Amino acid sequence: MADETHPPGTPTWVDLSTTDVDAGRAFYQTLFGWTNDDPAPPEYGGYSMFRKDGKLVGGSGPVMDGGHPNWTTYVRTADAADTAQKVRDAGGEVIVEPMQVMTSGTMAIFKDPTGAYFGVWQNGDHTGAELFNAPGALTWNELGTRDVEAATRFYGAIFGWTAKGENNYVQWQLGDKTVAGCDDMNARQMPESIPAHWLVYFAVTNSDESAEKVKELGGTVNMPPMDIPGMGRFAVVADPQGAVFALFSPS
Repeated sequence: MADETHPPGTPTWVDLSTTDVDAGRAFYQTLFGWTNDDPAPPEYGGYSMFRKDGKLVGGSGPVMDGGHPNWTTYVRTADAADTAQKVRDAGGEVIVEPMQVMTSGTMAIFKDPTGAYFGVWQNGDHTGAELFNAPGALTWNELGTRDVEAATRFYGAIFGWTAKGENNYVQWQLGDKTVAGCDDMNARQMPESIPAHWLVYFAVTNSDESAEKVKELGGTVNMPPMDIPGMGRFAVVADPQGAVFALFSPS
């Protein structure tokens, strides 16, 4: 993955934290046709990589104690320690301090001022996903929040993102490239029990068929397939352990 294509400030990696690693991996292998690398030793958390057609598309490992199964979005950074300081200065919270992962790189986990968790990745040997925007691969990352203005200020200070759009949905840009979206949860009248969150979208050939397959595999469909005019069709689903993600099929 060339730095020119995915510069710092671009989401480049996602991973699954789950309460049942074996069942979770089996679910996604069947749903997306992924394969799974051998897990790392227990002392390294049992982390493993998902691949599609031999190319890296994401990771998986056990959820932290007390955590809920989830997909985490990681944004590439040139300096994780510097980003951690920017997060503090902008009113966010450092959940996991920058930590070197052998020779792979450096990661950190943060919480933005609106309550959403996200990660950053500083490249080492591992430079993120190797396949994007193809069936079974990451295609979009979207923040759901009840304070779009506060989120825009925060991520602008951290990554240099600017907002394009208005009303209930904005697209965040890095220079002239759109890198992520931001959805107003108040406008969607989402229940207060749903916190601010980053939602990971995976590309599929047919969102309706994939949503049905999710149900057949023991998952749930939280938002049935619907059209995005001029773009495609999407659905929001959850795996059997409860990790929420989205499916998107372009028109």
